[in-house]
Amino acid sequence: MRIGFMVNDIKTEEPGYTTTRLAMATINRGHEAWVMGAGDFAYDVDEKIHARARSAPKNTYKSSDGYLADLQGKKAKAERITVDELDVLMLRNDPSTDLGLRAWAQSSGIIFGRAAMRHGVIVLNDPNGLAKAMNKMYFQLFPEQVRPRTLITRDRDEIKKFAKAEGENIVLKPLQGSGGTGVFLVRKDDLSNLNQMIEAVSRDGYVIAQEYLPAASEGDTRLFLMNGQPFRYKGKYAAFRRVRTGDDIRSNIHAGGKLRQAEISDMHLKIAEIVRPKLVQDGMFLVGLDIVGDKLMEINVFSPGGLGSAQKFEKVNFSHAVIIALERKVEYMSYYRRNFDNVEMSSL
Repeated sequence: MRIGFMVNDIKTEEPGYTTTRLAMATINRGHEAWVMGAGDFAYDVDEKIHARARSAPKNTYKSSDGYLADLQGKKAKAERITVDELDVLMLRNDPSTDLGLRAWAQSSGIIFGRAAMRHGVIVLNDPNGLAKAMNKMYFQLFPEQVRPRTLITRDRDEIKKFAKAEGENIVLKPLQGSGGTGVFLVRKDDLSNLNQMIEAVSRDGYVIAQEYLPAASEGDTRLFLMNGQPFRYKGKYAAFRRVRTGDDIRSNIHAGGKLRQAEISDMHLKIAEIVRPKLVQDGMFLVGLDIVGDKLMEINVFSPGGLGSAQKFEKVNFSHAVIIALERKVEYMSYYRRNFDNVEMSSL
């Protein structure tokens, strides 16, 4: 099996990234793993998609540090591969990190992934589904039962009106972005500073004003879904908790949050069941749900990370389980001579 992993830039990948772990698991299960950046694609005169890609030289790796060092180093195999000949292409870039100078890179995986699908390459998550999810508006297309009350606007007066109507705290954040960047908690006694907060967030475009969930003080739970179902392997859920520290309202790890083991409840599973139909409809193979109390804070469909964190607590290799699922899909495609709808294959 030949799997391609498209990332923002090979140079900026890190050992702890889920993509690095998935590529290493691919090799350790006896397959080929090719990694390419957002700027490495080409539509050639032969009407096929090609890419400058790299592959680590060894057949097995014991650590993601060793694998990534070889991939980024001089020993790596660097070739111009034919993407159309891959069995699977995983789109694992984060568009929010390419805002600004590399805006062209945000959708390159979607554009070239669509073309690769013509020749039967399984592209995950589905490019057309990802195109719908290029910003946080995608979240608003899920049932209101699982979402905080939300206003999305650039109108300062509308945001002020929303804040007064809520009566308590609200959260402001940009419509585009990830990782907790540009997130503000507006308390009742902060309304005098609301103008400055709105101005800071609106520099990047539209503003999300959202109901503050008191349960957020206890952190959030990241629960993975795979093939449209809660991701479970060897009886363990692929999940972990993030607990915020100090006065920072963000529980993101790089914002100072701490990792804890997750206890998946009936409420978590109910939320997963509510969002499952749309995720399946949009061809989302691997997804990360961020859950606070009985609400979703975010649905991560672009390069959801944290499988290593889940493995740390649950003591099972979730990355291997992902590759096993891909092996099954490739086997299905062989039965049907690569002639199967990509969206349907995403959740089989």
